[in-house]
Amino acid sequence: MKTVSKENQTLSIKSLQSTLRKLENAYKSMTENGSNTTIVKKRRDAVKVGLDCLENAWHGTEFSYDEEAILAAKQILQNLLPSIQKQYEKAKEGSAQKTINGRRITAIELAIEALEDRL
Repeated sequence: MKTVSKENQTLSIKSLQSTLRKLENAYKSMTENGSNTTIVKKRRDAVKVGLDCLENAWHGTEFSYDEEAILAAKQILQNLLPSIQKQYEKAKEGSAQKTINGRRITAIELAIEALEDRL
């Protein structure tokens, strides 16, 4: 994995933690409403694997996922990127949304790279 500054490590981990919380809340809400949760569950699980992989790479925390889970997470994260990039491009320059999505893109790209290193 390429060298990443401490600041970018912190921002990326915080971004994925925030994304994970949003997906967990969406999953809970959708479950309560009886909605189909398949996509949200897959995204939530993939973000969790990506976050755990980054924390392991940078902080030596536990990482105990098998190759199948790593491959699935990597694929789902790669599939998420285009929609986030579209949101980023549409956001007004200097807006909070542009900043959040820029950090989210960086975090997901780093997570994908870290997952690839695990394979």
